[in-house]
Amino acid sequence: MPPRTDTQSPAPHVADSHDLIRVQGARENNLKDVSIEIPKRRLTVFTGVSGSGKSSLVFGTIAAESQRMINETYSTFVQGFMPTLARPEVDLLEGLTTAIIVDQERMGANSRSTVGTATDANAMLRIVFSRLGEPSAGPSFHYSFNTPAGACPRCEGMGSVTDVDLTQLYDDSKSLAEGALTIPGYSTDGWYGRIFSGCGFFAPDKPIREFTKTELHDLLHKEPTKIKVDGINLTYEGLIPKIQKSMLSKDRDALQPHIRAFVDRAVTFTACPECDGSRLNEAARSSRIKGVNIADACAMQISDLAEWVHGLDEVSVAPLLSTLRQTLDSFVEIGLGYLSLDRPSGTLSGGEAQRTKMIRHLGSSLTDVTYVFDEPTTGLHPHDIQRMNDLLLRLRDKGNTVLVVEHKPEAIAIADHVVDLGPGAGTAGGTVCYEGTLEGLRGSGTLTGRHLDDRAALKETVRTPKGTLEIRGATAHNLRDVDVDIPLGVLCVVTGVAGSGKSSLVHGSIPAGAGVVSIGQGAIRGSRRSNPATYTGLLDPIRKAFAKANGVKPALFSANSEGACPNCNGAGVIYTDLAMMAGVATICEECDGKRFQASVLDHHLGGRDISEVLAMSVTEAEEFFGAGEARTPAAHAILNRLADVGLGYLSLGQPLTTLSGGERQRLKLATHMAEKGGVYVLDEPTTGLHLADVEQLLGLLDRLVDSGKSVIVIEHHQAVMAHADWIIDLGPGAGHDGGRIVFEGTPADLVAARSTLTGEHLAAYVGT
Repeated sequence: MPPRTDTQSPAPHVADSHDLIRVQGARENNLKDVSIEIPKRRLTVFTGVSGSGKSSLVFGTIAAESQRMINETYSTFVQGFMPTLARPEVDLLEGLTTAIIVDQERMGANSRSTVGTATDANAMLRIVFSRLGEPSAGPSFHYSFNTPAGACPRCEGMGSVTDVDLTQLYDDSKSLAEGALTIPGYSTDGWYGRIFSGCGFFAPDKPIREFTKTELHDLLHKEPTKIKVDGINLTYEGLIPKIQKSMLSKDRDALQPHIRAFVDRAVTFTACPECDGSRLNEAARSSRIKGVNIADACAMQISDLAEWVHGLDEVSVAPLLSTLRQTLDSFVEIGLGYLSLDRPSGTLSGGEAQRTKMIRHLGSSLTDVTYVFDEPTTGLHPHDIQRMNDLLLRLRDKGNTVLVVEHKPEAIAIADHVVDLGPGAGTAGGTVCYEGTLEGLRGSGTLTGRHLDDRAALKETVRTPKGTLEIRGATAHNLRDVDVDIPLGVLCVVTGVAGSGKSSLVHGSIPAGAGVVSIGQGAIRGSRRSNPATYTGLLDPIRKAFAKANGVKPALFSANSEGACPNCNGAGVIYTDLAMMAGVATICEECDGKRFQASVLDHHLGGRDISEVLAMSVTEAEEFFGAGEARTPAAHAILNRLADVGLGYLSLGQPLTTLSGGERQRLKLATHMAEKGGVYVLDEPTTGLHLADVEQLLGLLDRLVDSGKSVIVIEHHQAVMAHADWIIDLGPGAGHDGGRIVFEGTPADLVAARSTLTGEHLAAYVGT
């Protein structure tokens, strides 16, 4: 071999040859032995109908294994404090890099968590105030409402104080013996009845309105006191501290529905009179920079705060100010400049939460990592999608692998590589239908390829309203004294850029209650024991039908009750905790994962046992309960609604924890459709929907309107806008640049006028 001259390029280094992530034999959830190669340092978009296996491949296999392997690099002692991650069902994964998941899980609804505390903005701002504030309140933790040193003593840093409405606790015309207490679980027959009647602090048969001051104080406020009732030592405590501990101190979303309803009725929150809702003590509030205290700074719209921080020039904290500016500028750049740092993080939508998490990564110096995004365009107006695309490309151009699960054609358009899963959903999905370039996808003939250029047309004729819902002087959040008439009996779409005031108008100003059914995007809280059958109430008629056919009681047909396999307690799997190491889940040998005791499976309905029925898909079950020996109209009606919202492929017993966000929302929609409301309010129902399914959703919305309902939809998807009878467009911008009605009328008028951002994008979409 001749000696190499300098003009020849050096042989590639072997370390540079690892430029693919290889997946072989992935079988997580519904994946059918999937093998693919994903290019590193490129942007790959995963497409396919909802339930086709995108999340199982990207999150459940690639990201999950990356995180598991990183956890294994820690000592077993440290691993003991980490969540245990099971190894995904896959034969081989090669070329993985550290995965950073930026998903749409809502941020904790803890009332002490705000946008500022969830990012590093608050921490930096506190240091700035501790150095530059006049007079100084002390070190930075003296400016934090989450530490005793900085918190307002009256509200303990919560910003609000609670008052309890006594009329919701008891009926004062009755005595305790007559059941005066109206608190859930406090019945006279139970323990509380014995404690209250035997404590001796008041007469159990005297109406509460006749109590003396002392008796009423003892009933409501008495501190824990040892008493003896029927020879048993017990502790008596007043009603208010008792419900404070048992109900009010818990996360509202974690309460059972009837207790949550009671808390909502009985407790009123008012801004703390001492700190005026700022959460901080006097010393922190009186420390100012250029006349602004830290509470004022956190209450500013972030775009304004960024401007204020840019105006601070102090050499002693120059590096800190520079980092803080970068963080605040990132908020503006990502389209969240309309938020404020004191906004509770639990009130952010899924899309806003995802973009807030992204801020941490934009300024990161890490490269060669894998960023995994779940529908980053959720909650974004077409105008903002371009901005999101730029950010994803920036992450890629720093030398990172970016994996995106997406449905929107505008977001798929920037892919270097596309992986399309399908062909269908659930058991009909789980295979790779196409991988390659975007152009190749167009001509591939797959469901995604065929629908990629779908454009909904404007309707020829629109429906005539049957009345109006009047909103007058709405000022929730950023709304500027808005007056609007929402037409009833039609499909009305409320749109506008993120932060323009849509949710404030629809959720904050439409009078709740009488006939309004609101279906938001909040997560369904469910354990691995919850499934579509238990959540929708479908299991009740099924259990009754089995019980009736076999002459036994319904509780036998519940894996959470009497029918449960005693070995696994009806879970179907045995969880073995290995202390320091990752726990192991093994299928229960006794019931073979069927969750029921053997004797229960001897009972049949229409030739099937209960475990076989729970393994059916919605479509199969619809047929099974629709006719013949198993005909059960109550079950059939619920199954009809599940099929209506496009969940025909879900199996009845699939754990709720395995459903995607879009699937969970449609499950909620199916459940709420049974309610007797006349006005349906839907928040972005197209989230998680494939282009091909949007058509089905539009059909469902039409059927709701045609059956006499009024449907109000907050939506960014142009297909839904084009299909509307009436559009209300908010804007013109976000935050204090929004909050006004910039257009109301028919979609055709909006397109013709092109007077708003929405109008321009809709006109481009329908091709006029």
